[in-house]
Amino acid sequence: MDAYEITTDPARMDVEAIHAFLSTTYWSPGIPRQLVQRAIDNSLCFGVLLEGRQVAFARLVTDRASFAYLADVYVLEEHRGRGLSRRMLEAIKAHPELQGLRRMLLATRDAHGLYAKFGFKPLAAPDRMMEIHVPLAYRTADID
Repeated sequence: MDAYEITTDPARMDVEAIHAFLSTTYWSPGIPRQLVQRAIDNSLCFGVLLEGRQVAFARLVTDRASFAYLADVYVLEEHRGRGLSRRMLEAIKAHPELQGLRRMLLATRDAHGLYAKFGFKPLAAPDRMMEIHVPLAYRTADID
């Protein structure tokens, strides 16, 4: 376990590896590499590295004052079951720039149990929340 390192250094994020994973997920199928790069550039990212290789990732879209949205959380399959998602979420919750936030949101299809351990709950007032959701945006958008 000590061989794994968590970093927030943007220079150490492997955009190619992150894109390779995200482009195959249910939440961002086919996402172009340049969008992954832009998302990383404009987010607070957490990478888990093993001998310099990207094995897990999470990013927060945040103003670092009152709000954050947790997105793109993954652990490569061969590294699952080792507590990496838990360690990454602990690092996120402890990060100095994320203290005192009024709200942190996320969307998940299948990891409710994990996130509940870190204080995430269903929306208290879902009738107050709205969204614009374009599931096929990566197939139709002019990316540049």
